[in-house]
Amino acid sequence: MQSAKEFVEQLRPAGGRRSGKRDVIVQIFLRQEGHLAADELVELIRAEDARISRATIYRTLQWMVDAGIAQKVDFGEGRFRYEHSYRHPRHFHLICKTCNQSFEFLSSDIEALIEEIAEARRFSPRQSVLQIYGTCEDCQAGRQPERIAAPTDALFARDALRIAIATERSGLEFYTRAAALTKDARGKKVFQRLAEEEQEHLGTLERRYRQLVKADPELEAHPTFLFFKGAANGIFAAGTEELVKGVDDRQALLIGIRCERGSHKFFKRYGERFEESEGKQIFLEFADEEREHLDLLIREYRSLVERQAAGPKRR
Repeated sequence: MQSAKEFVEQLRPAGGRRSGKRDVIVQIFLRQEGHLAADELVELIRAEDARISRATIYRTLQWMVDAGIAQKVDFGEGRFRYEHSYRHPRHFHLICKTCNQSFEFLSSDIEALIEEIAEARRFSPRQSVLQIYGTCEDCQAGRQPERIAAPTDALFARDALRIAIATERSGLEFYTRAAALTKDARGKKVFQRLAEEEQEHLGTLERRYRQLVKADPELEAHPTFLFFKGAANGIFAAGTEELVKGVDDRQALLIGIRCERGSHKFFKRYGERFEESEGKQIFLEFADEEREHLDLLIREYRSLVERQAAGPKRR
């Protein structure tokens, strides 16, 4: 896994002059979680090295924004805040105007809509920013807001596992139904095999989830970070509905191919977007699994077409 130091070195132009003060500022900034105002970063830096001037810190902040190390956000409080982009997945914000607290989330459905609109308008987007202003649950209830810093990497892994588990359950239902409905003996065995693999993988994912929560019992109390309701599990659910309506063996395989292709594309696409983390690894591992299933279904579909075409000639 790439270290923060290696990440910064990678961004420095070839032959670029090293700056000891800038390196110190970057390293301290990358250790922080949440969203820092420039003055808050100044206090943190000066507490560790009083020789670093405010002007140097401001210049370095802008350099980090330009280099992609930091992202500037505006929460409507009259000043900008900064969050680091290193090993931090792209996300959106809910902002409470009462306590000024922000809550991060990521939604594949929102991203898909943004991309759809941009494509329809032939627009090439560089950055997506979504900030929803309102009142948080604690402020609505008149409670003192709890400012508990959530472990982003752990939350990401937790939600990635939840999505993978939901997809696996949906896939298990699909292949179980397909095996029951398919008349072709070879096709039935393929669907049964895939159902067994889904069951096995589901057990592995559930054990992995229990281990993650056991390591941090408070993890489940944190709000959801990844909102992927229209994700791959929805693809398999739609496929199951098609099976129930009645299809032949070829159609069942084609539906399975479409589901696995959509699932593989989804997990690979988002896995490659995320910064290095356990959540990224979970998505890419799942993408590889879906690719194997897709290849198996394509081979079986081609075999079935050949057997059906050869059948009349043999008779």
